[in-house]
Amino acid sequence: MIPTRAPAAPVALFVTALAAACADGGPSQVLEPAGAGVPASGSGLASAGAETYDAEVARAWFALTFELTREEGLLPPPAARAYAYAGVTLWEAVAPGVPGGLSLAGRLNDLEDVPATRQALHWPSVANAALAGITQRFYTSPRSRRAIRDLEHDLHARFRREVPAAVLGRSIAHGKRVASAIWLWSLGDGYREFHDCAVEQQDVPGSWSPTPPGFEAPAEPCWGKLRPFLLPAADACTPGPHPRYSEDPASEFHQAALEVYETVNRVTEEQRTIALYWADLAGESPTPAGHSLSIAAQALASLDAPLDLAAETFARVGIGESDAFISCWHAKYHYNMVRPVTYIQALIDPSWEPVLETPPFPAYPSGHSNDVGASSTILTGLFGDGFQITDHTNDGRGFAPRSFDSFFEAADEAAISRLYGGIHYRFDIDRGLDQGRCVGRAVNRLAFRSGAVARGEHVVSARRPAVDFRSPRSTEG
Repeated sequence: MIPTRAPAAPVALFVTALAAACADGGPSQVLEPAGAGVPASGSGLASAGAETYDAEVARAWFALTFELTREEGLLPPPAARAYAYAGVTLWEAVAPGVPGGLSLAGRLNDLEDVPATRQALHWPSVANAALAGITQRFYTSPRSRRAIRDLEHDLHARFRREVPAAVLGRSIAHGKRVASAIWLWSLGDGYREFHDCAVEQQDVPGSWSPTPPGFEAPAEPCWGKLRPFLLPAADACTPGPHPRYSEDPASEFHQAALEVYETVNRVTEEQRTIALYWADLAGESPTPAGHSLSIAAQALASLDAPLDLAAETFARVGIGESDAFISCWHAKYHYNMVRPVTYIQALIDPSWEPVLETPPFPAYPSGHSNDVGASSTILTGLFGDGFQITDHTNDGRGFAPRSFDSFFEAADEAAISRLYGGIHYRFDIDRGLDQGRCVGRAVNRLAFRSGAVARGEHVVSARRPAVDFRSPRSTEG
């Protein structure tokens, strides 16, 4: 039986309140949910496992990373990387307190040594210390530093009133050790070498060239060379070849460009809303990866999910999204496909403009489709197909929430939004979804617990039924 209570606050509103509280240095009331940091069962504090605590600490930290990603203007690939390292840090920090919890050391690429513990710890304090330790490595502006410090101190002040000093000290020390180990691991992924590398532009028919209005240089052209988290190589999941480039009006390629042109010319208000809703622009949003993780956070909130499930969810989705972007960017700069706006203005209508501003990297395949293909596959593996959701991620930007009957349905809308926006051909979208789903299936096969079903079916299905975000939770178990 799930007790009836009011629906969880939308993540977007939670982020806004948290950011405001951190900005003025004051304590945040949104960080004071009833029972946060307290075991959900009657077990003693020192012996309680991670599954007996709520997930408010994890959700608070990821809410903050969404806001800091927006404020620092991270591009989609670096944002996905930051989220993934935070998710892995969270899981590794609390895994010793999860029944059957398995470290990912030896199973993620080059991750060998992660501090373990057999001590009785306060797992919310472990998570707080670990997430503070890793987040400060990826978000470094003065505002970010202040917000990170404030959230860590707010949570610590609460726990200090609830947890024996010796247990609290051991918990913080363990969390910090794990964060340091994951940070050291991150230094070997190639980011320092390949971030914003310089490349020569190709000048052959059908190749990408800078797009209006800014005509910016290509973004992260070497991102596909970074070390994936789980995939054995960036091309382990590939979209395959696209239709052959052609300027012949009868060709498949020209017809695909014509579809983009005609779709934008007769775009409906609903389609325009969908395009803008899923734009997830750098500097205005937590990026596509953050949007998907926001949906994950809302799913966790709706279920009153415990800390262990939150840690697994954020780690799985983070790993999948980061590997999806590495795979996608590897393919993007391999195929180096011209964007619709360039093709259409040159060969169909020189005055044509897309709904969305075209981002500065090649078209094929769609990065957004890759992201939602991976995240929807992973979230369905965790929570089941037919999990009804209403997404509140963009409430703070003036959009009405959007409702879906499954994670896959949400992903399909997010993907097709790129056609409505005029920035992708349909084959970019379809093949991008396929590539992301390949990544998602690989993540679903990664065991986080001993005895867990390898194909990704999660024990949550037996513990907590899926619910509809659109109404108060049922009392029916």
